[in-house]
Amino acid sequence: MWAPASSPTILAAFGLVGLVLAWQAGLQLHRLWWRPRRLEKALRARGLRGSRYRFLTGDLAEESRRRKEAWARPLPLRCHDIAPRVEPFLHGAVGVGAAHGKPRITWFGPTPEVHVADPELARVVLSNKFGHFEKVSFPELSKLIPQGLSAHEGEKWAKHRRILNPVFQLEKLKSILFLYLIIEMSSENVQLMLPVFSACCEELISRWMGSIGSDGSYEVDCWPEFKSLTGDVISRTAFGSSYLEGRRIFELQGELFERVIKSIQKMFIPGYMYLPTENNRKMHQMNKEIESILRGMIGKRMQAMKEGESTKDDLLGILLESNTRHMEVNGQSNQGLTIKDIMEECKLFYFAGADTTSVLLTWTMLLLSMHPEWQDRAREEILGLFGKNKPDYDGLSRLKIVTMILYEVLRLYPPFIELTRKTYKEMEIGGITYPAGVIINLPVMFIHHDPEIWGSDVHEFKPERFSEGISKASKDPGAFLPFGWGPRICIGKNFALLEAKMALCLILQRLEFELATSYTHAPHTIISLHPMHGAQIKVKSYMTISDYSVFY
Repeated sequence: MWAPASSPTILAAFGLVGLVLAWQAGLQLHRLWWRPRRLEKALRARGLRGSRYRFLTGDLAEESRRRKEAWARPLPLRCHDIAPRVEPFLHGAVGVGAAHGKPRITWFGPTPEVHVADPELARVVLSNKFGHFEKVSFPELSKLIPQGLSAHEGEKWAKHRRILNPVFQLEKLKSILFLYLIIEMSSENVQLMLPVFSACCEELISRWMGSIGSDGSYEVDCWPEFKSLTGDVISRTAFGSSYLEGRRIFELQGELFERVIKSIQKMFIPGYMYLPTENNRKMHQMNKEIESILRGMIGKRMQAMKEGESTKDDLLGILLESNTRHMEVNGQSNQGLTIKDIMEECKLFYFAGADTTSVLLTWTMLLLSMHPEWQDRAREEILGLFGKNKPDYDGLSRLKIVTMILYEVLRLYPPFIELTRKTYKEMEIGGITYPAGVIINLPVMFIHHDPEIWGSDVHEFKPERFSEGISKASKDPGAFLPFGWGPRICIGKNFALLEAKMALCLILQRLEFELATSYTHAPHTIISLHPMHGAQIKVKSYMTISDYSVFY
């Protein structure tokens, strides 16, 4: 029979609950008030200037307000001075745009951000040779954001890098892109063996050419087209015959990232990410479906390997092969990647592999539409090297003008406009000692747009500045940072550049293009830098019907 608890027991229970609540309140007060004020005082004592801490949200509200104002006004066509529009708060209120090289403080919620726009200091941070910097992480989002190579630290990062390196070696990329997929072009005979990327590109180009109207042109928004293209490519190159399942992952992950970004500004409300809001529930449902698909594909592939089947020459197959070899060399199964690790790396394939290339291709098409003389020069080089033939790997490596164009696009419109690290212990950078817990923000876009580094023509589209390579393109040989720097430089940069070169070659061989009258020049950033209102271009056939038949 149930007996009521005695008064002392009830009082003790309430007292315990009270202590727990008081302890939690103390932790939150320290996190949201005392710690930020202590860090602010320490940074200002070292001579740093910038905005002052505002309780809970820091500068997020002001940043949001300024972005809303700036994003409401498009830029003039062919204007490449995009920083005031893309990052108005940093450019104006904080002064990074007006005072390059001088670290400035802003507040990402209760965490201070110090913006370091000096390329030499940026390389010190990115080289991480002292091990005093770590990637900025969001524990509340760790189950939703890919926790692959880019998110790891220390020995775990080193292990993942060793295992993943074979996946992104140039010879492996050559194998994947040029020898992987056999496509039957005729019902009667196998006429041509096309690489996976060429096959996807040709499907896109064929669709565009088939849509050309009686006026000889076709208006298309190439931004969603390139997102779809690179999603299809990464699905095929990552998962081979399972690419349709991979395609579903790509679609889910794209929507998931958009929802995550919308949630970041609310993360500083304690426990917000754990509330059963519609958005939170939807994000976890989508992540659960992504992981279910990945777990099934990886399980099937590992079972096939156990049964003696050869690994397929796709990213997942190479990753599993490299992981198995790593465990055999070390003699311990726990020295390799777990199923969860492999799943996270596959998620990262999509995030880094698809988004970066689609952004690069989109801005390249837009800038070549704005500057048709460079479109003509690129086409002349491509036709001179390949004629009407399909581009080959060795030929792509000899493209000079196309490479110059891609580098200049990456300089003016870097896919990711900033890189961040965090001090986990006291660290000196450029004569300033930073305490632990400070975000070091490296504003790539501001470095790329600094006239003191690149010259008075910094906002002009001039690919010729890269005619003698990256190191001689500016006054500082290390000021070009679209893929980062040092040991953590983007492992997939060769993959992205190879894709972009192949796509440009195939497009320029067959099409010419110009800006559509409906295009609005409005670059902005959510995760990556992309056109806010789309990338509308007007394409026209560059070939006669007889020319076109050579390709098919």
